[in-house]
Amino acid sequence: MIRLELTKLNTVQDAQSMLQTAIRVEFGTLPPYLYALYSIRPGMNAESRKLIKSVVLQEMIHMCLACNMLNALGGNPELLPQTYPGPLPGDIGPDGTPLTLHLYRFSTEAMAQAMAVEQPENPPNFPTGAVFETASTGAVTIGQFYHALDNFLASLPASAWQTGRNQIVDNQFFAGQLFAINNYAGAKNAIADIVSEGEGTKQGTTDDPLDFQGEVAHYYRFGEIYHNKVLTKSDNPLGYAWGPAELGVDWAGVYPAISDPSIHDFSKEPQEAQAAQNACNQAFSAMVDALQRAVTGEDGALGGAVQAMFRLRMAALHAFTVPLADHSHTAGPAFLYKSTQTGESV
Repeated sequence: MIRLELTKLNTVQDAQSMLQTAIRVEFGTLPPYLYALYSIRPGMNAESRKLIKSVVLQEMIHMCLACNMLNALGGNPELLPQTYPGPLPGDIGPDGTPLTLHLYRFSTEAMAQAMAVEQPENPPNFPTGAVFETASTGAVTIGQFYHALDNFLASLPASAWQTGRNQIVDNQFFAGQLFAINNYAGAKNAIADIVSEGEGTKQGTTDDPLDFQGEVAHYYRFGEIYHNKVLTKSDNPLGYAWGPAELGVDWAGVYPAISDPSIHDFSKEPQEAQAAQNACNQAFSAMVDALQRAVTGEDGALGGAVQAMFRLRMAALHAFTVPLADHSHTAGPAFLYKSTQTGESV
């Protein structure tokens, strides 16, 4: 469950800091989701693959929208890759305890972690599902975080917004989903999209698992995989149930990848495994650098970032096929960023 401790916002600089945290949160979720996605063997778990990929694409859009908001307020987005295992930025986590994110192959463990990341304030306990903890009083969900930001942004004068500053728009990619933000109305629309796509919507005190476009929200997409049940409208008081139709999950249809390759000693592994890791880290670093140029206003840089994402995907898929010395495991990408200035891992 994403939770962010809130402090009172008083200045535009406070909102800039809050948005920078939001950017790091959106960016920090991508490697765990990608690790699970890329670990699925070709031809296996088609529905699960489609669901995870859809979430990844929307998280990318959410990150770009948060960057657009920060740019519109005169800030400068920074993409700061984290390491795994490690806490999601902002000391976020359930019940006041930071949530430590791991890189897990496609598994119930990976899906439970993803549900913890996306969990709304009071998740409905639909029949057949496992019970997840609800919100503590000392912290807030990502939805509450964005609502607090929305309330503050609504109080800003029009002069606080800078029209056309470093905006990423959908004339490059993500047509119809990524848009410029030049004023509060644009920011409000972006926040509504981000919250509803992650957690669903709310009618009064009733949580709805569908977003404003009528699509299943992220928390529930991961829930479908976790339970191996399609979320279905039902006559029960909550309106939905897991199943009875199955999604068709095959937990065995994955590469035998280790968890958290960044803490694995690759010096004892075959040269091919070491080379695969280096290729993944180089591709990830190039993608981060390209995204950084895109979110700080370089024309056409988003296209380069998308190409870098493709190269990362190809490097990662190869890494999952390379056996380690024990001949029973493989390793996917560690998502380690190496600075192009220093050459050192960050």
